Amino acid sequence: MFEIKTIALFMVTAVAEIVGCYLPYLWLKQDKSIWLLLPAALSLMLFAWLLSLHPTAAGRVYAAYGGVYIVVALLWLWLVDGIKPTSWDLLGGMVALTGMAIIMFAPKSL
Repeated sequence: MFEIKTIALFMVTAVAEIVGCYLPYLWLKQDKSIWLLLPAALSLMLFAWLLSLHPTAAGRVYAAYGGVYIVVALLWLWLVDGIKPTSWDLLGGMVALTGMAIIMFAPKSL
């Protein structure tokens, strides 16, 4: 159960980070409203807070989070940008998730 909660929290965290970066991208590259910066800032604050909810060392959380972020970014590529990930993208995502699982769920010695 710990593993499922951890991955779910990482996924929500990744969405918050991507939204926080995507909205300024829309403003800068697609001439959307500058007001998008307000929800972007709120989303990035949510992202930082969500990362703090993990009960392990911050460095380990940041390292493992990167693996989930990669997979969520590939889902974003597909669902939001409308670009289907390649088989190489999917393989890379699986490698990243494997690394995340090793970092977060392997036994820890003191």
